[in-house]
Amino acid sequence: MSLATAALAHARADRDAALARLVELVSIPSISTDPAHAPDIRRAAEWVAGRLRDAGAAGVRIDETARHPVVYGEVLVDAAAPTVLVYGHYDVQPVDPVELWDTPPFTPTVRDGRLYARGACDDKGQLMTHLEALAAWRAVGGKPPVNLKVILEGEEEIGSPNLDAWVRAHKGELGAELAVISDTAMLAPGQPSICYGLRGLAYVEIEVTGAPGDLHSGVYGGAVKNPASALAQIIAALHDDQGRVTIPGFYDAVVGLTDAERADLAAVPFDLGAFGQATGQAGGWGDPAYSIVERLGARPTLDVNGIWSGWTGPGAKTVLPAKAHAKVSMRLVPDQSPHEAAAQLAAHVQTLAPAGVSVAVRELHGGWPARVDRGMPALNAAAAALESAFGRAPHLTLEGGSVPVVALFKQELGLDTVMLGFGLPDDNLHAPNEKFSLDNYFRGIETNIHFLANLAAAAQGAAGGRA
Repeated sequence: MSLATAALAHARADRDAALARLVELVSIPSISTDPAHAPDIRRAAEWVAGRLRDAGAAGVRIDETARHPVVYGEVLVDAAAPTVLVYGHYDVQPVDPVELWDTPPFTPTVRDGRLYARGACDDKGQLMTHLEALAAWRAVGGKPPVNLKVILEGEEEIGSPNLDAWVRAHKGELGAELAVISDTAMLAPGQPSICYGLRGLAYVEIEVTGAPGDLHSGVYGGAVKNPASALAQIIAALHDDQGRVTIPGFYDAVVGLTDAERADLAAVPFDLGAFGQATGQAGGWGDPAYSIVERLGARPTLDVNGIWSGWTGPGAKTVLPAKAHAKVSMRLVPDQSPHEAAAQLAAHVQTLAPAGVSVAVRELHGGWPARVDRGMPALNAAAAALESAFGRAPHLTLEGGSVPVVALFKQELGLDTVMLGFGLPDDNLHAPNEKFSLDNYFRGIETNIHFLANLAAAAQGAAGGRA
């Protein structure tokens, strides 16, 4: 029996214990955006560091940053073997509105083959597929067939403000041939997929100011411009009636899809009825020149994430608000720059502002888009691993979300990233009742065992061919 076969057998026999460990991790309320949860972030960092050690990693440490720590460890087996950089994040989103959860968000609950808890899928369950795969190799008396370097961060959900500096500071020890991340989704239960591209992000806040303070609407209404109304005008003008973003130059840097990519995306299973049921918009919305699948992953967007102004409490208060605010995100595709997109929006908003108000746009955070070469040999190894674990060949897809570390690894370390995602589209990421399929968790562990074995076999084959 090969070590890989033994590791797979151990992983299958150890499923109850693997679930218990995941339950323990997701019970920690490691909400990175809330300072009150800083001790929980620390607890989660120590927990994953401990599990990394137990799984066989050496040199495990918790590195401090300006806010939340980075956990690092490595398994070096053979200088001649490939080295894979594994990334995950142990921080989670806030749980509000908590009253919409069916069970408490940090009291993990198993129902109908799914684990419900904040962070169950994003990203604790997915990062644990890597740690449990590593532990399976150790449990059968061996080591993985490739070298591993593992980065687990605690700030992904707040834009990874300190990861760039940490990567640059430790660049000398992060040498690898490839990165792998599990923080994306499969197409459907039983149908695996590999995401080969992610959109970037530019996130801004728009502030519209009128009078120095709130005004009585009966005394001043009809004679001064209302900032809330002005903001509504501005937002309404950011799209045309075809759903295209109206910012001048917004599409100039966009790299179009090839005919092959469009054909592959057209072959991706897409249930328009389920989409309409989930969104409440049966026909979808957006630029009619592109399919819904293309709009969801391959085209840039602009969306309002929140608006507030004036009196929003119970009852009535007749004021003209002094200020109005909106949070706006732009999802970007190659080769758009998050900073340039934010600057383009800021300039365009100034041209849209009506007389009587002033407008300020603040860039809050962003991330670069990423797209990897679909012919990369490691994608073949990943596709074969998924087919071995799930019994079906994966589709290649583009995903609309952002994982800024993919671009960071390319820019700073020269590494392409394989995105082995095990979530599902309805896992309620960032929403109440987040969940993770236990079948995907267990098959994810097996996928990672197969993947490392496939990488090693491919490397040995290449070395034999050169000889």
